Amino acid sequence: FKNPLVVVYYAVDYVKNPKGTNYWRNRVLKVAKEFVGRVNFAVSAKDDFQHELNEYGYDYTGDKPLVLARDAKNQKFIMKDEFSVENLQAFATELEEGSLEPYVKSEPVPENNDGPVKVAVAKNFDDVVVNNGVDTLVEFYAPWCGHCKKLAPTLEELGTKLKDEAVSIVKMDATANDVPSHFEVRGFPTLYWLPKDAKTTPTRYEGGREVDDFVKYIAKHATTELKSLDRAGNAKKTEL
Repeated sequence: FKNPLVVVYYAVDYVKNPKGTNYWRNRVLKVAKEFVGRVNFAVSAKDDFQHELNEYGYDYTGDKPLVLARDAKNQKFIMKDEFSVENLQAFATELEEGSLEPYVKSEPVPENNDGPVKVAVAKNFDDVVVNNGVDTLVEFYAPWCGHCKKLAPTLEELGTKLKDEAVSIVKMDATANDVPSHFEVRGFPTLYWLPKDAKTTPTRYEGGREVDDFVKYIAKHATTELKSLDRAGNAKKTEL
């Protein structure tokens, strides 16, 4: 289905409960007819599509339908009011007008974020990554990922080594936070390099995963040459 899309989740069962299934479907159809060609509508079986509900932080309970949506930008929205024809009409209208507040899956913003590797969550991603004013290496990881666990101390060492440089090392749990749309994360860990003046066009890091590999890459690609390393990643000589 094409966005903008409104999806109504409930106990869809045409075998055991066709009457109840059609009861809710007919109410959705009544609203959908008013938005033909502008907003798409669909109904989904809540038990079969629980994974979609999980993307919105929902574990379905109750008997009435739950309504979720995505706009043309693929932003997510939740209808917070109880299901009714009137509430669905109002929700779809606000979706079309762009006046709804998007839902963002995010961990809490860390109270202390002063370590060698900064922690980004969906709610502070712009502050920690996009608007931090420095070149940034960001890792998208999963807590269960063995390669990510192996990489963690390497990034800590890297962050410590570059603590006096205009470079930030950042990590984000991509299973607990919505990843911004301009990053493609299909496996873990996934790393991106973001020059300070080109944060909207990140470059996927495909190099080695030892500290020296990262150091040489950053030294070469840093927007401004590092204070302690030349472009080849060698320590600069200090004058006596």
